[in-house]
Amino acid sequence: MPHTAPRPQDHWHGEGVLAVLAPGQGAQKPGMLTDWLDLPGAEAFFRWAGAIADADLLTLGTTGDAEAIKDTAVTQPLVVAMSLFVARELGGLPGPVSHTPHAGRDVVITGHSVGELTAAALAGVLSIEAAIALTAVRGRAMAAACARTPTGMSAVLGGDPDEVLAAIAQHGLTPANMNGAGQIVAAGSLDGLAALKADPPAKARIMPLSVAGAFHTEYMAPARAELEGLVDGLRPAEPSRLLLSNADGHAVSTGAEVLSRLVTQVTSPVRFDACLATMRELGVTAVIELPPAGALAGLAKREWKGSTEKHGIEIVALSGPDDLDRARELIGAERGRPEAEHLPDWRVVVSPVRGTVSPAEVAEGSRLPAGTPLGLVRSRREEVHVSAGYDGVLAEWLVHEGDLVDAGDPIARLYPEVDA
Repeated sequence: MPHTAPRPQDHWHGEGVLAVLAPGQGAQKPGMLTDWLDLPGAEAFFRWAGAIADADLLTLGTTGDAEAIKDTAVTQPLVVAMSLFVARELGGLPGPVSHTPHAGRDVVITGHSVGELTAAALAGVLSIEAAIALTAVRGRAMAAACARTPTGMSAVLGGDPDEVLAAIAQHGLTPANMNGAGQIVAAGSLDGLAALKADPPAKARIMPLSVAGAFHTEYMAPARAELEGLVDGLRPAEPSRLLLSNADGHAVSTGAEVLSRLVTQVTSPVRFDACLATMRELGVTAVIELPPAGALAGLAKREWKGSTEKHGIEIVALSGPDDLDRARELIGAERGRPEAEHLPDWRVVVSPVRGTVSPAEVAEGSRLPAGTPLGLVRSRREEVHVSAGYDGVLAEWLVHEGDLVDAGDPIARLYPEVDA
């Protein structure tokens, strides 16, 4: 059975599932606010957000050059504020819905790196003010950590994933971003990055990134410590929408867990590939990327190549105000769907990495609360734990002990638990 089980993309389950993507640092571009300032209230919003962040976001987003908006301390609140403004301009998102995908209308939200703070606000965990303030602290703390030791990041495009990871490890670097679509970002010392560029893996090319340091590595430990001392003062709400974490692509069910993950992600790799795999599993039918848009929409199109046409998935990157009408139509269509259309027959739990699988001792037919451990996958360099992302009943195992799986391969099938 495990070797003949269909891959999730061959059974694109769920109808009317809308994904909202929030970009992170690196998506910014000079003049990115200019076109949006014609919208009512835009200038006032960015002055207000700038006051919260203690940065002139309005000037930076209109006349700041590439070097000015590369500064981690100001770029992060600028990106988050821009995404939140446009989300507000859209008139909000469908909801509220439970964080379990079978309850209410399906909306899934995820962000990339600092975009997770945008996502937390859109899911109702943080207020807009708290999200911007926390982002500003995060940006300043990470900028200070970058100043301690010269480090950097480079994108590795193409190549065999195992060979790419081996080359990154060989040069003492960390795979800081696993973005999917054949893109892994290496981070660490400048010497290590130079050595990687001089001797790239087969069929891969190295593209140095214009960033201040090695984000999502242990070089950011001082920033993580600063955030740990701050978040205890926040009172997060529970997520009102399905919110996926960069840590493993799983849904996060409590506000406290969201805050904890926002802190640990500063020194942990971004697993956007796992988020894309979960969205594929959920049966996403439409995607909206908030501005500054383009990068995440591009990753989704490349990772889901073929499926977007086969299953009619529409991906909208909000590049300017002219894109708002189509995004509103997608949101309006989502709001107008009968709730029954959002009840999937079953969900598939997929492997986040390539490796050998060890299923947990859980009997088929067992009720599984969200977060129940389902085993682990051992790759050549790590052990990755797998758990149920949602409440449900284990319908069947699709793997046996020691089976080899690729990232995205099905491990188990769950039936959603519907209240009687």
